Amino acid sequence: MTSSMGMLNVTNEHWRNPYRTLQVLTSALLLAGCAGFSAPQVANQTIHVLEAQRATKPSPLKRNLVLAVSEPQTRPGFDTAQMAYVQKPHELNYFVTSRWADTPARMLEPLLVQAMEQTGSFRAVVQTPGAFPADVRLDTELIRLQHDFVTQPSRVQLTLRAQLIDVRGQRVLAVKQFDESENAASDNAYGGVTAANRVLQRVLDQLADFSVSGSVIQ
Repeated sequence: MTSSMGMLNVTNEHWRNPYRTLQVLTSALLLAGCAGFSAPQVANQTIHVLEAQRATKPSPLKRNLVLAVSEPQTRPGFDTAQMAYVQKPHELNYFVTSRWADTPARMLEPLLVQAMEQTGSFRAVVQTPGAFPADVRLDTELIRLQHDFVTQPSRVQLTLRAQLIDVRGQRVLAVKQFDESENAASDNAYGGVTAANRVLQRVLDQLADFSVSGSVIQ
């Protein structure tokens, strides 16, 4: 009797609220679907780094100055650990199974400090922000770092803008844009990585010369 009354109560309740029956059926179907669902597989990614190929040559010029190297800024599209490439003008793409270990700008900053130190021209080289007062600040902006497949052989293009600032005088001492490219040994991500590191070394050498010669405070 109790069981029959229970069945009667449920039936009456559903009859009074047919939407509840629909909700129960929908929930059951969703649970059944989730039980058979598996997350899409993500392809394994190869991690690559930017690093100096050799030490920057010492400079004969000596500056009794403290040089501060600020964190590089980055143009949109390149502020990511994804490795960029182009197959046609004005269209940026990214490799699926290869990426940088960090954003190019973050990998670039310690390399800039190292290159400036290796010139032997400055009394000290520091990163900003820092407690140590600086005389000159090196600001950089990464405009592009991309593997270009538009031309053959494919090549890596690196464009970096730099300016030297007189910290105390709050004036610009020098500005220069470095635009270099290097042919890739192979038309794949690793070919682009090796070319990127070679072209980066050239830009570091040029940037070191620029920083030493331009750090003149009257």
